[in-house]
Amino acid sequence: MGSSRTILIAGAGIGGLTAALALVRLGYRIILAEQAESLGDVGAGIQLSPNATRILNALDVGPRLKKTAVEPDGLSVRHARSGSEIVFMTLGHGLQFRYGAPYWMLHRGDLQAGLLEAVAEQPDISIRLGTRLDDLATHPHGVTAQLQSTRNISEERVIGIVGADGLWSATRERLGDKTKPRFRDRTAWRATLPSSMVSDQFRRPVTWLWLGQNAHLVHYPVRGGTLINIVAIVRDRWNEAGWSAPGARDELLRRFVKSEWAQDARDLIAMPDTWLKWALFDRDTAGFPGHGPVTLLGDAAHPMLPFLAQGAAMAIEDAAVLARCLGSPGGDPASGMRRYEAMRKNRVRRVQRAARANSRTYHLSGPSVIARNLAMRWLGGERLRARFDWLYDWRPD
Repeated sequence: MGSSRTILIAGAGIGGLTAALALVRLGYRIILAEQAESLGDVGAGIQLSPNATRILNALDVGPRLKKTAVEPDGLSVRHARSGSEIVFMTLGHGLQFRYGAPYWMLHRGDLQAGLLEAVAEQPDISIRLGTRLDDLATHPHGVTAQLQSTRNISEERVIGIVGADGLWSATRERLGDKTKPRFRDRTAWRATLPSSMVSDQFRRPVTWLWLGQNAHLVHYPVRGGTLINIVAIVRDRWNEAGWSAPGARDELLRRFVKSEWAQDARDLIAMPDTWLKWALFDRDTAGFPGHGPVTLLGDAAHPMLPFLAQGAAMAIEDAAVLARCLGSPGGDPASGMRRYEAMRKNRVRRVQRAARANSRTYHLSGPSVIARNLAMRWLGGERLRARFDWLYDWRPD
């Protein structure tokens, strides 16, 4: 690959793969450096709202995902103790008509597989597994990247680098930002179940959101309805780095006591034999500490709390805007990257703030719970959905 139109993307997660597909269409050659030795069926469920799915459809990834995606009828918000429904927000086909793109519930592995399938069809995208960006040096004609793999250390002369290497981004450190992500006193637990194990009501194409004191529970079907994805988020002090620490089911059940949680919710939590957990972090500011022909994307730039289901969507949006700002090869990558950063700053900052606000709203206790529930009932599903127009109706242009 010649350096005159080659961009190195550090990280082959959702954001990195999407950016590769968006940029290769403009005539760039792409090197994807991924630290993992393999890209397998990892993670659990993921929700993609129309602001993300319209981009994936434009990149011809959508048809690859549709066979396993579940399009939800709606979101059912429940009171944890009684199990009663507070409000139902309709999604489904009405959402596609309203925003021009669907809302999908997917297994993260299916999303990554669809992106990888599209990447594999592009001869100008090269994936190097077991390889990390070890250092970089900018110069008048681009940037030199030092890559380290299990076999050797190599150098690549490229016109730009995109750090899509996640929460603990090494690219961010190479740009001189030594600040650390901030732990937000929450731990998320995840598990999946065959849908045959749960009751009929939980097999419906609906996202269930149970709101409790210092905890909430989300579950919905994925893989064409054959699996149920479960995520429980609790207030916690455990804050180790990582995505897949083992968690003990009995420890989680102690957080969902009988006096505060409906039996249906407790029964669901008790079903999986295996739970994995991860601590929740974000950053106080939505910063892009880019310099020269180097920038950041996704969690490397603006990690999101999962209370708005927008982490992956923001990385996908980033990829689309970055491609628009860089245009075709021949322009100045550094200038295009600064435009991209300026265009994304306010958007991602607003989403970060909204996610943090939900983290407080979901875990209220005492009289505040009554006020929250009354407000949701008063709004109703239609007006509640309209409050997301600013989020779901976004387009790259």
